[in-house]
Amino acid sequence: MKMAVWLYLFLFVAFFDLHAQYPMLTPFAVSLGAAPSFIGLVMGMYSLTHLPGNLLAGYGVDRFGSRLFIAASLSGAGVLLLLQSQVTDPWHLLYIRSASGFVLAFLSPACLSLLAKLARDHIQQGRLMAGNGLVHTIASVVSPAAGAWLAAKIGFAQSFSILGWILLATGIASLLFIREPKVVPLSGEPAPSAKRQDPAVPIASSKPVAEQNSHFPWVVFLLPIATSCAQGILSFELPLRAESSADVLTTGILFSIVSLGALSTLGLLFLQRYLPYARNIAGLLLMALAYYGLASDWPVPMAALLFVVGMSKGVVFPAMTSFMLQLSGTSRYGRTFSFMSIALSVGSFLGPVLAGLVREHMSPFFISFFVIMLSLIVLMPRPQYSIGWNGKAEPPPHAGH
Repeated sequence: MKMAVWLYLFLFVAFFDLHAQYPMLTPFAVSLGAAPSFIGLVMGMYSLTHLPGNLLAGYGVDRFGSRLFIAASLSGAGVLLLLQSQVTDPWHLLYIRSASGFVLAFLSPACLSLLAKLARDHIQQGRLMAGNGLVHTIASVVSPAAGAWLAAKIGFAQSFSILGWILLATGIASLLFIREPKVVPLSGEPAPSAKRQDPAVPIASSKPVAEQNSHFPWVVFLLPIATSCAQGILSFELPLRAESSADVLTTGILFSIVSLGALSTLGLLFLQRYLPYARNIAGLLLMALAYYGLASDWPVPMAALLFVVGMSKGVVFPAMTSFMLQLSGTSRYGRTFSFMSIALSVGSFLGPVLAGLVREHMSPFFISFFVIMLSLIVLMPRPQYSIGWNGKAEPPPHAGH
């Protein structure tokens, strides 16, 4: 698993850089003269331009592997951050953020596909995905506060420049340390050599059990749309609730509290043995409760509700990835993660745009609550959601390193 360690290291640097920008982008856009509705458009366009990149990434990763896509995505994002440090007009910020959305669209499908190929069974797959979430969360715990502190000390332009050079160096280094692994069939799936058996011998289907019984349930992609929409609203609303530019550091700390909540549940690796569908439902219920509390101004400290939002994220996001893998097959990892990334991008686009339109009339967190409850209603129990899941699977003896 040395490859997974290297991949986690590069992912940590990438996530640190990306999350460090969250508390800076809104006040930076305000300093350029952007209105709240325009800021919502900037954040939404970043997600909207993910769509063509996600489509290209899905088939590209399945055909050419993940290594080059990871390096190109990180390096390209670094160059665009260097350009962003020179921006003096809100429209230029919109153009650069739109380009960044396209470039970074390749990173998630490539990384998740590479991690999935390293697994030997569904349990190890779930643990690797939880590890990805853990690295992501650890980076996001410290990076918002670090980014806010950096902006307060040296300004927005120098902060973006430093983060850009770090991303560029990480992208170049990934070419040296990341290699494509050999695809090992998961326990319960036939080896590729099965295709070369005697024609008289029946060949087991290479599709997972869920695919053998019915078509892929496309309705499950409402799950990433709802969760990313709520996350986009949170990323838009928290910085705007700051009363002055001096509150940038406070905003960074609030984002870090969300990440600490996620870290508290991501560390519970025993959850990976439970059915992904059940974990998703439990996490969504907790998330909906927290957003309703934020929208209704419950007499509870905002930090506590944000911690609960983070806890629910730590349950939902690894479970969502395992859920998609359970319904997919080893030859479709790139495309599955591509469609999941597209769904995440659609939600991330809708969230800030809707929040910018309605925040003068109602709390945007009501929209978060509504879309999460809608996803719970749509994801009614189906037998297909449990077919092919074995929570007691263990790695076969002498299977790899």
